[in-house]
Amino acid sequence: MSTFLLEIGTEELPADFARLALPQLEALVRRDLGTARLSHAELDCTSTPRRLAVVVSGLLAAQPDLEEERKGPPASQAFKDGNPTQAALGFASRCGVEPSDLEVRETPKGPFVFARCLEPGRPSAEVLAELIPQWLLALQGRRFMRWGEGDARFSRPLRWLVALLDADVIPLTLADCDPPISSGRQSRGHRLSCGAVDLPSADQYESVLQQAGVLVSRSGRSSLINNAVAEAAGRLSAVADFPPSLADELTDLVEAPLLIEGQIDDHYLALPAEVLGTVMRSHQRYVPLYRPGNAPDPLALDARDTLLSQFLCIGNGSANAVDTVRRGNERVLRARLDDAQFFVEADLATASIDRREKLARVTFAEGLGSLRDRTERLEWLTDLLLEQLALPSNTAGHARRAAHLCKHDLVSQMVGEFPELQGVMGGKYLLAEGEQRQVALAVLEHYLPRGAGDALPGSDAGAVVALAERLELLLSIYAKGERPSGSSDPYALRRAGNGILQILWDRSWRLDLQSVLRRSTARWSDLFSHFAVDAPGLAAELGEFLRQRLVSLLEEQGFDLDLLQAVAGEGVDIDRVLVDPADARARADLLAALRKSGELTSVQAVVNRAARLAEKGNLAGSVISPQGLVDPRLFEKASEAAMLEVLEQLAPIAASQGVARYAELARVLAASRGALAAFFDGDQSVMVLADVPAVRANRLNLLGVLTNQAAVLADFSRISG
Repeated sequence: MSTFLLEIGTEELPADFARLALPQLEALVRRDLGTARLSHAELDCTSTPRRLAVVVSGLLAAQPDLEEERKGPPASQAFKDGNPTQAALGFASRCGVEPSDLEVRETPKGPFVFARCLEPGRPSAEVLAELIPQWLLALQGRRFMRWGEGDARFSRPLRWLVALLDADVIPLTLADCDPPISSGRQSRGHRLSCGAVDLPSADQYESVLQQAGVLVSRSGRSSLINNAVAEAAGRLSAVADFPPSLADELTDLVEAPLLIEGQIDDHYLALPAEVLGTVMRSHQRYVPLYRPGNAPDPLALDARDTLLSQFLCIGNGSANAVDTVRRGNERVLRARLDDAQFFVEADLATASIDRREKLARVTFAEGLGSLRDRTERLEWLTDLLLEQLALPSNTAGHARRAAHLCKHDLVSQMVGEFPELQGVMGGKYLLAEGEQRQVALAVLEHYLPRGAGDALPGSDAGAVVALAERLELLLSIYAKGERPSGSSDPYALRRAGNGILQILWDRSWRLDLQSVLRRSTARWSDLFSHFAVDAPGLAAELGEFLRQRLVSLLEEQGFDLDLLQAVAGEGVDIDRVLVDPADARARADLLAALRKSGELTSVQAVVNRAARLAEKGNLAGSVISPQGLVDPRLFEKASEAAMLEVLEQLAPIAASQGVARYAELARVLAASRGALAAFFDGDQSVMVLADVPAVRANRLNLLGVLTNQAAVLADFSRISG
């Protein structure tokens, strides 16, 4: 058994490349080694900023021989008078055997010629030399480039290639590179402390590079960084703002992690905590430290009660240079914070209402007017939503004022420099000017949720403006004629649709989205006559879009797809889905709980048996009461009267309002299983399709009403058994 090492040496790779490339590389190597009959023990793919590496242990030194049996032509065509024909000779040649080695065997289709072929195994080094260039070519990633005069493409220029099988170099050349690269045993140590490094054998890879200042193991660097940050934060009695995305990025930026503690001057804590955190974390890749136990005020204009003046960073240099690196990092951070301080002071010198007027000079999108025009559309939608939502008058007032001012910070200097702070700075500036806190908070919250897993608006006013913001985006971009397709969604319309549904579910609001879409599309048709908007068609298209988002969002949350199709699928009336999206969510929750408890099967058994025969009737799907439809005088068996009792018990439940009715509806349906069984089977059973038309119609109406009552909960025909 041998150890195989492949190291692809490059110039510094983008921080996100390894995260994307390593799973691809591992899958390629596993697949191709299996196809090549080269079994192995462990396979490890790792990376540093200057290399990708694969180490395979327990690898066969050579392929095992491959023996297989091939079927040839019929014996009648292969031999004539006992001598091989041209067909037999050609088959033997293709199989690499002598004609005398061919065998004739009986098959269900008569006698055929067979050959036993032996493909000798090749040395592993020979096979790997063919596979390595293929692996390099197959890797995919963003921003691939060519360099020099060569045709090779990679994330960054390739500079060296190590290919070892134990202590032996696997000879190959990457001729498309400029200059061409030949494999060898020479790697590179840390750029700041060591040059070329000879690797004696593949199994000494990590130990030799560690001596050269490189921690090759990506997982090892990640653990070292996370542990160092946690230890330092604990020692400073702080909470580190260290999300996994930043930890991954730092892991892929350094070859020899080194924790460095820095500090800013206390006067910078007069800046908002979000500004300090954004500059440190997003722009400099530093780790801000928060005071424990203090819930930060999202509208505070300073960070004195929130942040420590200390911060952490991860270096990639020598331990002897820590002080130099610290001073350099602090100097860079001071320059960024001085800029931020200037931006805040300049913004506070301008009233937010004046900034709102400046929105008229900024185009939102071609054909859709300015950002001020967009704000006015958003205000109109806020009024429309408030007509439907029974909110207190003071909350409605806060929402209207927030909608009027919600985009003012888009022309502020701070948001111009740090776009990720839009809304955050808008809310802070408004509070500083004396606006009511509820208005400022609603401005901050109207961007929430910013993405999957993000927080939702915490106030009613913020939730209303957030709904209006997302509806305005969908209406305007759809009116313009643009649609999300495949992976292309430049305006994040899917995220906007998800946000609408998440907010409604979180607030438990009953909002008739169909009514909102009908009224708003008519308004948009008037506003954008140059787009020739078909208002009913646009409303229908947006309705289907929101239905798809509802199903997709709940499927991502773990709901079975058949249950979602039963409550909101294409066969379900769109009005039923969008008149109250919270209602659809509640029904999906109930069906999932019934399936988990095993009770759904009982309900299905009742509904589906009734529905199959009810299709032969002509009862409208909206009828949920047997009154006036079922005539007891036509009953011939006691089972018919029992069925009527079930329908009369279900009717008021199905006709009631609110989500509480669904659990009761399911309970009664499950309990009626015996009544339905008696109706179809046993000595009290009836022939539904009776010869007498009135009796037949009476019985079909019994089953039709039951099916319609069950449909109040779900379309059970879409639920798998």
